[in-house]
Amino acid sequence: MSTQTLLIIVLVALVAVVAVYYNKLVALRNRHLNALSQIDVQLQRRHELIPNLVETARAYLSHESETLQAVTEARNTAESRRQDAAASPGSAPALGALASAEGLLGSAMGRLNVVMEAYPELKADQRLSELHEELAHTENRVGFSRQAYSDAIMLYNTEREQFPAVLIAGLFRFAEGAPFELEDESMRRKVDVSFA
Repeated sequence: MSTQTLLIIVLVALVAVVAVYYNKLVALRNRHLNALSQIDVQLQRRHELIPNLVETARAYLSHESETLQAVTEARNTAESRRQDAAASPGSAPALGALASAEGLLGSAMGRLNVVMEAYPELKADQRLSELHEELAHTENRVGFSRQAYSDAIMLYNTEREQFPAVLIAGLFRFAEGAPFELEDESMRRKVDVSFA
């Protein structure tokens, strides 16, 4: 076998290795971006349900307007951060701002829950009961979506840091994936929407 043939074989093997790792990184990046979009879908659903909940509760809680206003403002901020994160998928600052806004929304919803517990007629409202059920299901979906995203981001980041993928990741500018983490430990709990 000539030197030229050997060189061609080595070059073809090298190109094949680069192609395999490049394609794997692309697939993992797309998986974590898809997982992030699933979080976005569930957060959007949550943000659409909250105004209905606030409006239903408003009739019963007219003297609790400060609490209702805090929930509305937190929801609006969270929705704005969700849109920012959707426009810049994978951006660590956008994801951090979204996580922070979602944590504040969770706190505001918790305060609303405490206020609503004091009103038995509110708990008996059929529309509120339906909203409660939808919101509880959505909260579960948010949790599952966040878990799927965390798993996908871990796989992607692990792969891009391992040899030889780290060389391909650097060469083709595969950026590190940003986690979706809440800063305050108390904000990590799911929003309790039980009015029972």
